[in-house]
Amino acid sequence: MSGEKLPIQGPQWFTIKQAAEYLAVGEPTIYRWMRESRMTYRKVGDSTRFLQEDLDALVEVHRSDKDVQQAHDVCPTCHHDVLVPGHTQSTGRIYFRPDKSAFWTLRDANVPTEAKMCARCGAIVTYGDVEKLQALRSVPDGEEEAEVSEESPSDA
Repeated sequence: MSGEKLPIQGPQWFTIKQAAEYLAVGEPTIYRWMRESRMTYRKVGDSTRFLQEDLDALVEVHRSDKDVQQAHDVCPTCHHDVLVPGHTQSTGRIYFRPDKSAFWTLRDANVPTEAKMCARCGAIVTYGDVEKLQALRSVPDGEEEAEVSEESPSDA
């Protein structure tokens, strides 16, 4: 047994043709994404290779409102599904105030938050009122709004 060599398990490499089949796109699309630096690829000698993780990273997931709401009911730390609602408190309620909001407004720029604590690990997660945040943000015509994370874990 000491003379036997064990087979080495390496990463799964894909050729351009295999990558195109895996992603269900044409080979010209793969070449275009490579030119535009939208995808990571490796050169092995004269051949181009892709790792499965790199191909999977190309797939963008756009969550529905229902998925976002369901995510609010699961602990982001331990994935436990029992979150106890409440609020965090210092000398009063804790609010989120966006750095860039409409300057002249008749309403305050504080976005109320709600908090939930995981019954298993004790992680406290805070969520803000997305509708109020969108009402406060002013985006000039012609500019696209940057993607904003809708949840942010608290260190409390």
